[in-house]
Amino acid sequence: MTHPTVQVTAGVDTHKDTHTAAALDDTGRLLGTAQFAATPAGHRQLLTWLKQHGSVTVIGVEGTGAYGAGLTRYLHTQDITVVEVDRPDRTTRRHHGKSDPVDAEAAARAALTGRATGIPKQRDGCVEALRQLRIARTCAIRHRADVQQRLHSLTLTAGEALRGKLRDLSPTQLVRTCAALRPDPAHASNPDTATKIALRSLARRHQQLTTDITELDQLINPLVKAINPALSAAYGVGPEVAGQLLVTAGDNPHRLRTEAAFAMLCGVAPLPASSGKTHRHRLNRGGDRQANCALYRIAVTRIALTRLARDPRTRAYRDRRIKQGLSTTEAIRCLKRYIAREIYVLLTT
Repeated sequence: MTHPTVQVTAGVDTHKDTHTAAALDDTGRLLGTAQFAATPAGHRQLLTWLKQHGSVTVIGVEGTGAYGAGLTRYLHTQDITVVEVDRPDRTTRRHHGKSDPVDAEAAARAALTGRATGIPKQRDGCVEALRQLRIARTCAIRHRADVQQRLHSLTLTAGEALRGKLRDLSPTQLVRTCAALRPDPAHASNPDTATKIALRSLARRHQQLTTDITELDQLINPLVKAINPALSAAYGVGPEVAGQLLVTAGDNPHRLRTEAAFAMLCGVAPLPASSGKTHRHRLNRGGDRQANCALYRIAVTRIALTRLARDPRTRAYRDRRIKQGLSTTEAIRCLKRYIAREIYVLLTT
């Protein structure tokens, strides 16, 4: 008689330099744990080690978008089903301790029991390229805002002569004027000269960051339209909002099986908070907050006061909910849930 092949479910606890794997059989019995290098060769050795125990059915991986990104890409090329596993909660760690083998086993049990079912994002398409460009743009925008604030602070504390010259300038004029200053470096020990040197350095940095942002926008905006023209053409959806929603969904948006799953991902699905005779829902503070902000921008744009920007349907819905006793903030939360349903259709078709 031939023995049936053991069905193996694995879990991987990922780190920068090493990955720890645990293998379970279909009854939940621990077959073993092992540690491998976080390199292409280590990825191959990990999969070979798992196959020695039987037929690999599914692998739960922690951090598929961080330390486990390389391993996840490799497993996809080998046609291995991968599910994303969240780290164990504090209660579990308090009772079972913390170690790499323990975390790997917990990931394997989450995949075996079906508690972990999330499909990782694919990171080999146009949306991944868009994500990389948006990271650089977001960093440049934040840095430029910080530079602008420090320019303003230095202007307030500058000497009277320099302060009187700069205090009434607009932000654009202030940057241009400070970038054109010609202080003498030989007198850097003088406070006024040092202030001019600092202002010129910050202003030129501001100009360089503005140039970088403009160049990135010239790459990002056409890419967003090329990836999903229907999303870019939706009412109230600009390149920034569309780019964020595309990155949130990933290169494989069909991993989000329903529009309710997308709403939960964006943090706009109200959570039940009922008990006994009390039936209510509470605000969802989880999910991708940047995607939540993108949906908020769409809602605010559609109920704008200007005639050119407003959307009659959206304003009528907002007014109807306010008459029912909701506040403006609560009405916008309801709007975001409906907008998420619309956006989901655009992302998946």
